Amino acid sequence: MIGKILGTIFGFMFGRIPGAILGFIVGHMFDKGYSQDFNQMGGFSGFFTSQDDFKKQAIFFHALFSVMGHIAKADGKVSDVEIKMASALMDQMGLEGDTRKEAQQAFREGKEADFALKDIIVELKESCHGRRDILQVFLEILIQAAYVDGKLDKAEQKVLETAALHLGFKQNELLYLLSVYEAEIRFRQRGGQRNGQSSHRTHQGSQSTYSTQQSLNDAYQILGVSESDDDKAVKKAYRKLMSEHHPDKLVSKGLPKQALELAKNKAQDIQAAYEMIKEKRGMR
Repeated sequence: MIGKILGTIFGFMFGRIPGAILGFIVGHMFDKGYSQDFNQMGGFSGFFTSQDDFKKQAIFFHALFSVMGHIAKADGKVSDVEIKMASALMDQMGLEGDTRKEAQQAFREGKEADFALKDIIVELKESCHGRRDILQVFLEILIQAAYVDGKLDKAEQKVLETAALHLGFKQNELLYLLSVYEAEIRFRQRGGQRNGQSSHRTHQGSQSTYSTQQSLNDAYQILGVSESDDDKAVKKAYRKLMSEHHPDKLVSKGLPKQALELAKNKAQDIQAAYEMIKEKRGMR
């Protein structure tokens, strides 16, 4: 209890309401882990290192859910689908109790007209020490949130562009990530078709049949290579992507463990795309 009280007080002193929210989350994490972990961490020397990790995680979650709220509100209204998506994401991350309430509060904060998007993103980038792989995972989750209703509105894309800019990504890099995610959406549908579901899909308002060739094209898009590239280039691209999205590596660089499931989904897409290309080419 003392952690939440002190965290909220100091957070409010330095950041008013948003600071109080962040302080409360950090304090809650302290209360939850203090009694169990203090002795194992080697006293105060271990405690301060752990608290720094807690703060980084709190900043990551606050930034993630507040910017998600901002994206959801970008087109003027927040749909039931977007609310359910945020709730499902909290479930996937295992957020419960006070931590979940603060994530919900952050989502509501992002919907406010005066939401300071730039400040939130800059704070996140600083807390991650500019680690590009962690920031890219963050951006990829935002892209997933923007597409939750099956389309990307201009207002939502503008928010993504602003977020990407302050995270350190160029516009063409964002456009590439958007195109890759669209390929992943279609490619995942292929899995449903192979399991006996309908061979027709609805994507961005159009219905069409997803052919094997289109599926292969998307597989190449996911790996960032083309059909004309040789096997060596395909293998190199695959290994690089899997290395970048390896859960243990991401955690060691600061990605909160609760966000690992989201990174695993990406890794599964990469693996499935590579397996399809391998089979088509007869690679070993």
